[in-house]
Amino acid sequence: MARYTGPILKRARALGVEPQVLGYNKKSNRNPGNSRAKVSEYGMQLKEKQKAKFVYGVLEKQFHKLFLIASKMDGITGENLLTLLELRFDNIVYRMGFARTRDEAKQLITHGHFLINGKKVDIPSYRLSVNDVVSVKQTSRKNGIFKETEEKVWGASSWLEVDAEKYEGKVLRLPTREDIDFPIEEQLIVELYSK
Repeated sequence: MARYTGPILKRARALGVEPQVLGYNKKSNRNPGNSRAKVSEYGMQLKEKQKAKFVYGVLEKQFHKLFLIASKMDGITGENLLTLLELRFDNIVYRMGFARTRDEAKQLITHGHFLINGKKVDIPSYRLSVNDVVSVKQTSRKNGIFKETEEKVWGASSWLEVDAEKYEGKVLRLPTREDIDFPIEEQLIVELYSK
């Protein structure tokens, strides 16, 4: 499985993403780089695309496929792209609070700790639908990782419903633009791919 393995806080700072969005409670000790050169229009578009790919942990080929699907859907292409990214299995596990980061969610899914509607799914890129139920496998609930989830404060998104005692959550509705918790200009991504 290919993924980014470099310094996460350094990359987040370069892209202008808060570490808390990625699930890290750290802060960069460096001062913000206010004296950078003026960025071209293409540079801004590329930065927004890289930011979305970095936050969701998606590589270029998969990201481009999602863009093509989003462009064929009804509605605004940029918002459709963000909706498709939010509906990924690894992102939903992270949003429900079963994992501290999206990378941890990917690993837990790949190791087979989760069920969707009672069936084992071990593909992090699996796209969920409305009314899908995500639950932790019965044998995995004794795992130390999931024991701490009982004490966690469940800060699930408004489009998700989580039951901490049953170790499960449900997708109530499709996520909207307002549900995205980090600053991103999705229109710049659309303009970049439209060239």
